[in-house]
Amino acid sequence: MVAKGNFRVGGCLKRLLISYFYANRKGEIKMKLSEKIQYLRNKNGMSQEMLAEKCSVSRQSISKWEMDISLPDTEKLLKLSYIFGVTIDVLLKDELAVDGVKGDQPCSTSLPTENEGIYEGVLIKESIDNEDILDYISVNKVELWKTKNNPRYWTAITFSSNVLDLPERFSKVIISDERKGVNWFVDFKKNNVKYIIFRGLILKYTLGNMDEKNNVIEKCRNQGIPDYQMNWSE
Repeated sequence: MVAKGNFRVGGCLKRLLISYFYANRKGEIKMKLSEKIQYLRNKNGMSQEMLAEKCSVSRQSISKWEMDISLPDTEKLLKLSYIFGVTIDVLLKDELAVDGVKGDQPCSTSLPTENEGIYEGVLIKESIDNEDILDYISVNKVELWKTKNNPRYWTAITFSSNVLDLPERFSKVIISDERKGVNWFVDFKKNNVKYIIFRGLILKYTLGNMDEKNNVIEKCRNQGIPDYQMNWSE
């Protein structure tokens, strides 16, 4: 999930269903980020036009956010956090609170739960060029990771999946652009096997097998990945 060079924040997080639960007197109500934006806008007495002006977007953009047609990019999420006076946690993380009431249910997509968690890892959303891959993973947590360069933040998606050909699917959408010096990879594991996926290249090794791991590391070096970027979790 590491890359070289400078990057631009991707577009809307379409299809990424960021859900949260909060308790009220009638029990627990499930809300998505789109519904949360509408709730906080109304709570602050803003029309869609007013919020659009503060976010420097069109009213149609606000409408699409609230209708779950599209979702705001990273910079707009930061602006919404400031406008509504809430933390990024309230807007994104799995354990969320609105009006000081917190829910502890994780957010996820509606994938089948049978055998869920075969693959587990973290995906940087900006490392893919086709967001259809998000339909094949279950989203457990979404965070913003601050960077030292541009963009200022990366969108980190902690995921699990029971889709058997997930490595092959990832290998088709991970960004690689030699002209810009960009070569992303995503790493995840399945049981005791670690996967390192580049564009058009699937590497894997058995956890605890140093010969296999060293072979994968050497192939990563051939992809231009420095050693300090290969400190992935096992």
